[in-house]
Amino acid sequence: MTRILALMSFAAMVLAGAAASAAERTVTLAVDNMYCEACPYIVKESLARVPGVQTVVVSSQQKSATVTYDDQKTTLDALTSATTQAGYPSRVMP
Repeated sequence: MTRILALMSFAAMVLAGAAASAAERTVTLAVDNMYCEACPYIVKESLARVPGVQTVVVSSQQKSATVTYDDQKTTLDALTSATTQAGYPSRVMP
């Protein structure tokens, strides 16, 4: 009986650790080709459609997009690909 409880405890710790590894991340992308008033809207919508993206704030003055996302549902490559496919190549800012 104690062996079963020990196994169940261990399994619970492993599962909790896996859930804890999922994290909300925030990244700022440098976005090219933003020259008109519609550009920030298009960039924002292209990023918002990526699964796992929670918030997007686009600055046309700084030519950047700050994205908060779930790193278990999407990747940086998916984010930069989304803007590039919309006509706005992007890269992660340091």
